[in-house]
Amino acid sequence: MAEQILIKGARMINDGQIGEGDLLVKGGRIERIATDISAPPGARVIEASGRILMPGMIDDQVHFREPGVTHKADIHSESRAAVAGGITSFMDMPNTTPQTVTLDELEKKYALAAERSIANYSFYFGATNDNIDQIRALAPDQTCGIKCFMGASTGNMLVDREETLDAIFRDAPMLLATHCEDTPMIAANEHSYRERYGEAIPMEMHPLIRSAEACYKSSSLAVELARRHGTRLHVLHITTARELEELFEAGPLDQKRITAEACVHHFYFDETDYASRGSLIKCNPAVKGARDKAAIRRALADDRLDVIGTDHAPHTLEEKAGSYFKAPAGLPLVQWALPMALELYHDGVLTLERVVEKVAHAPARLFQIADRGYLREGYWADLVLVDLDAPYRVSREEVLYKCGWSPLEGDTLRARVAATLVNGNLVYREGAVIEGGSGQRLRFTRRG
Repeated sequence: MAEQILIKGARMINDGQIGEGDLLVKGGRIERIATDISAPPGARVIEASGRILMPGMIDDQVHFREPGVTHKADIHSESRAAVAGGITSFMDMPNTTPQTVTLDELEKKYALAAERSIANYSFYFGATNDNIDQIRALAPDQTCGIKCFMGASTGNMLVDREETLDAIFRDAPMLLATHCEDTPMIAANEHSYRERYGEAIPMEMHPLIRSAEACYKSSSLAVELARRHGTRLHVLHITTARELEELFEAGPLDQKRITAEACVHHFYFDETDYASRGSLIKCNPAVKGARDKAAIRRALADDRLDVIGTDHAPHTLEEKAGSYFKAPAGLPLVQWALPMALELYHDGVLTLERVVEKVAHAPARLFQIADRGYLREGYWADLVLVDLDAPYRVSREEVLYKCGWSPLEGDTLRARVAATLVNGNLVYREGAVIEGGSGQRLRFTRRG
């Protein structure tokens, strides 16, 4: 049973408002929020001293690599890094080994996480070219969503048959999340650049190979299919100005059937960073140009983009040291996810209230997560205490990822996570992960 914890003197950000006060945690949930709360006997008291208190970040897209590729990462190591980055709940992708494309494999991953995760968790169910019957059999509360790779995957997880895509969009019993890049267009680009450079393709060519046109062709197909079938579609990691200008509407999340995600690295880096970071920022879809980065920031402000996630996808430095075709795509990002999002506040792009909306409130509503994502009495105490103005340089010595590195090394961030609670358990404080806490399986309010 979680201990009683009283957080005193916090600037609480919740539901579009900022207020001063205290918050009491009991039995893993938020017991009381008030201007002044006396400490119950035996309660641990945390003096916030005016720091920001907010609901924990809900990351709608991670690759924690377990089962099957645990030399890069595992649920325990990456959930430790996540809580250090202000993430209290995560949703993991199905392209593990074995793939999460059967109901049996899905439940096996839940069993792993129940033993190993410090943060709360859910797992996507992967669509393939031949598992539509398994998709139709999903229970409403069984998964955060269905993941469809409409490009940028291999083998059976690349869903490229027209009739299969039509059936998935028509019959998906819950939210369908897509990775949208057109594989034939990318393959043609790879062939063209290989003829020009051989195997020594400069890493700066990545956003030209994984091009804006390839993104738009695939995402426009996803939007067209969703409109045809009334699908609850969530398009992950949007990277281009054209997609934002032509495919997604500004407006309240709760009035949309088609939503989209921005990832922290796509509004943090741009194509000029390849010169210094090379393969360390190689990811799919690619980090693109300054105009695209600016469009992503604007779209977060005008609600064309609805949530902020990470697409955390670690690889070892040895793997990343390979040439263009050998270096795998993906970045480790969860440990500084919330501070990266808060750079949008420091840059004047979003207010604090809007940052909290994008990282906590909106994911909770979008995925219909039960009793999380807000500072509300009776909700689970998934909380983050933040030093808003505490500049520091990211160093390799601080890295908690199993892969041992970060693409942010040497960069200065202006907000620091001071403490994180998951289900009322203090799991991170002042630079140290506190072992012993455990995450819970996310539950959803959907009905069949």
